[in-house]
Amino acid sequence: MRQLDLRRLLIRPVPALLTAGAAVMIAAGVGAGALLTHGAPKAPPPLDPTAVAALQNAAFTRAQVQPGLAAPQNVPVKLQRGETLEGAVRRAGVGPAEAQLAVEMLSKAMDTVHLKAGMLIQTAIAQPSAGDAKLIGLSLRTGPATAITLSRSFDGALRLRELDEKLRDETTVADGAITGSLYESAERIGATPQITAEVVKLFSHKLDFQRDLQPGDDFKLVFDRKVTEAGRTVEAGDLQYAELHGVKFYRFARGDDVEYFDEFGKNIKGFLLKTPVDGAHITSLFGMRKHPILGYTRAHQGIDFGAGMGTPILAAGDGVVAQAGPWGGYGNWLRIRHSEGWDTGYGHISRFAAGIHSGVHVRQGEVVAYVGATGLATGPHLHYEIWKNGERVNPIGAKVPQGSVLAGGDLTRFNGEKARIDGLLLARAERPGPTLASAAASGPVRLDR
Repeated sequence: MRQLDLRRLLIRPVPALLTAGAAVMIAAGVGAGALLTHGAPKAPPPLDPTAVAALQNAAFTRAQVQPGLAAPQNVPVKLQRGETLEGAVRRAGVGPAEAQLAVEMLSKAMDTVHLKAGMLIQTAIAQPSAGDAKLIGLSLRTGPATAITLSRSFDGALRLRELDEKLRDETTVADGAITGSLYESAERIGATPQITAEVVKLFSHKLDFQRDLQPGDDFKLVFDRKVTEAGRTVEAGDLQYAELHGVKFYRFARGDDVEYFDEFGKNIKGFLLKTPVDGAHITSLFGMRKHPILGYTRAHQGIDFGAGMGTPILAAGDGVVAQAGPWGGYGNWLRIRHSEGWDTGYGHISRFAAGIHSGVHVRQGEVVAYVGATGLATGPHLHYEIWKNGERVNPIGAKVPQGSVLAGGDLTRFNGEKARIDGLLLARAERPGPTLASAAASGPVRLDR
């Protein structure tokens, strides 16, 4: 266990200069009346940061360490499945009476019964010379920007506080290089998993994530988010711009339809996705091969994507489900009929998504099934096929139709939005570190974090 600093648990952050000034005034015995003079104010003596820090540390130490108790220790506990909040607090080392009192107080501000397993409870425990440990402080988060704390006052009583963090909207402009997975790399520059999932979905139209991307490849993102005063991301907003492997996409709204376009106003939405399963890698190509189970050479009429059991499979394009069920060595098989004579097929599925059956309409990017190992399969993977006018074609390099291009007023408005994003990117290039812009398009560029 590490020693808990109650300044973080129990004290709201305040401007450092104000805190230091107040501490020196109190130590010098300066009263409020001394500040209300009518003459010219005298210049205050210079503050000694070392003396101020010593005064603060002494005060906090006296507040934390009560007579007969050791210094508090931070004991985090997670609520287990089927466990009560009182049980979790007791598991931190608190006696039954103290734990019961803590839960009774918390019940005044929150539902202490219907809690999710995995909730993190931060406790500060002080061990006495004899008897049960003493609860000095407790903190738990009740929402993305709300928390409740219990803290022991100087008189020994527990006090309840509800904390509500202020949120602000920000547009973040950041760049990075791929090291490890794209999700890990994007997280390092402040992108949430939801933002990264949108990036993956966008670039699935243009890139093969296994063959086209390499470690060290640069990427840039512009995205909205809600953050706390401390800079913690609470909620992901819109992805406004993404650049990866030299490909650029801008977000643009036409009425209620929001789509992404390249720098020339061409819709990035290809007719079919290049990769219909996230985070997969190609394990077998189109063409002749020795079958891994049957043992003889025959045509492999699709490509295989290695992925974990249960990984979501996406519809490669808009269309109608033509077949959903067992089909020989393919195991559970899904075939989607698109327009202009194009079909796609998905084999070895573990299960179909809810509502997927013959005749149902699906949208590009919609989850339609999950990776499995049904039929003739040595392990979980997706067998993916593309058909043109009833004939199988190689999914890699298939000449499928491309997206439409903006024109007229739509193109003019798009160019205006593109200029705004490009301005943010230029500001980012001129200043190192993440750039935060106000949510309003006409607002100033902010360089704080």
